[in-house]
Amino acid sequence: MPTCFHSFFSKLLLVCVVLLAFSGCSKEPDLSIFKISIKNEPPTLDGTLATDSVSFTVLTNLMEGLTQYDSDLNPIPAIAKKWEYSNEGRTITFFLRDDALWSDGRKVTAKDFEYSWKRLLAPETAAQYAYFLFDIKNASEYNAGTLKNSDEVGVRAIAENILEVTLKKPVVYFPSITTFMVTFPLRQDIIEKYGDDWTEPGNIVTNGPYLLEEWQHEYKLILKANAKHYEGKPQINEVHIFVVQEPTTALTLYETGEMDFIELPPIAIPHYEKNSEYRNKPQLRGYYYGFNIKKPPFDKALVRQALAHSVDRSLIPKILKGGELPSSSWIPKGMFGYNESIGSKFNPDKARYLLAEAGYPEGKNFPEVTAVFNTGDVNRLIGEFLQEQWKKHLNINIQFESQEWKVFLSRLDLDPPQIFRLGWGADFPDPDNFMNLFISTSGNNRLRWANKDFDKLVALGSTLKDPVKRQKVYDQAQELLTETEVPMIPLFVSAQNLMIKPYIKGFKTNAMELLYLKRIRIERESQIPGSH
Repeated sequence: MPTCFHSFFSKLLLVCVVLLAFSGCSKEPDLSIFKISIKNEPPTLDGTLATDSVSFTVLTNLMEGLTQYDSDLNPIPAIAKKWEYSNEGRTITFFLRDDALWSDGRKVTAKDFEYSWKRLLAPETAAQYAYFLFDIKNASEYNAGTLKNSDEVGVRAIAENILEVTLKKPVVYFPSITTFMVTFPLRQDIIEKYGDDWTEPGNIVTNGPYLLEEWQHEYKLILKANAKHYEGKPQINEVHIFVVQEPTTALTLYETGEMDFIELPPIAIPHYEKNSEYRNKPQLRGYYYGFNIKKPPFDKALVRQALAHSVDRSLIPKILKGGELPSSSWIPKGMFGYNESIGSKFNPDKARYLLAEAGYPEGKNFPEVTAVFNTGDVNRLIGEFLQEQWKKHLNINIQFESQEWKVFLSRLDLDPPQIFRLGWGADFPDPDNFMNLFISTSGNNRLRWANKDFDKLVALGSTLKDPVKRQKVYDQAQELLTETEVPMIPLFVSAQNLMIKPYIKGFKTNAMELLYLKRIRIERESQIPGSH
């Protein structure tokens, strides 16, 4: 077998020996607890401040918003039992359930949503996702500080169970936005009482199907079923979420019955892809490398174009082995707006020409550059691949550096490096969610790139109902992003590669990686038809 594969199973065997030494012997799994792993410690469980998929996985089960997704990713009622449009689609009125309670027994009210949304928008909060609500009347002005009175923002509780939202323009996808963590309600009294510690167990008050029972930082979170949840107590009584950064360790824990659900590392996929417990699902998640366009040499569009044209993306699925889809465009396949013809296609001759035009013929005098990615097997493999591609086709040497997730995020916020790895998974299944990531007012735009024409196109696209006209607008915006200006290089659309135990029932993969624990149940072997 290949050396890398032999090395992988050597690591696997070593971890197995260590585990057996601790446990004494393998044991039957405890089917009263659902055990999963996450790659990193959640940076925060404050929904207003969270920006990452790890935090979202936990928050989706601790909290609920006005809406949630069905199995086809359509927004359906959650805390809001219904909603109505008026004023030619510019006003949406949400009617809240009467039986939605906080974990301390207090009723969830429209005021809790109004407080949460205005906290997200408040300039002093400095929330990266504030732009999510900029379709609301006066929201962007309030966030920018040009409007001081929050009462003038178009969200208000007009009754205990009625939330009125006034938009600047009709937005077809707005109910989908309210499925996302930054729009979940919050308790003002709890946040004011505990300050930054309000998310700790014993302090936090939530309204979702699970309660935060325990949080051993950097090790484990324990969630317990919420008996007060409006849909009834979830069937799984307890969920243990372990922070396991090393994929081979997570796989070993799965194989020894200590874990019920994991993500497979790329090197292990060929070995397990025939296994009945293996699941593969394309995602609405793009993977890209971004440039800090304020830092040389990437302040020159020609340099950025050269690097983009010098990458043979067709090799990526052979490296990762998980069903990834190479892509030079940004809107992912499976979402309206996808256009595979767009982007800086692999063309090494053109890449060398562009680099020479930028002043670096055959890579001569190209400055020292360090690309940064967060630690992980996929990121390491892609980093090694890009390093080889840029050396081979452009004769430039780019160094790569890995950083732990929290450190990496902090660096991106404070001073993004010259070039860095990031990804974006759909917060709601509409192309606006991918395109507005890079508008000039987006708190998640780490590129230091701002383009008025791009901003105008994205704003226009969110208002159009005619699919032909909307597609044309998004094509123009994507061409600007991935061909002309190129502040980022799209590389591929990701895929989930999972292992899940056969006694876990009701689990359904979806393109947004949503893990609704309340829809999952555990069936002991004796309960499964045909078992012995």
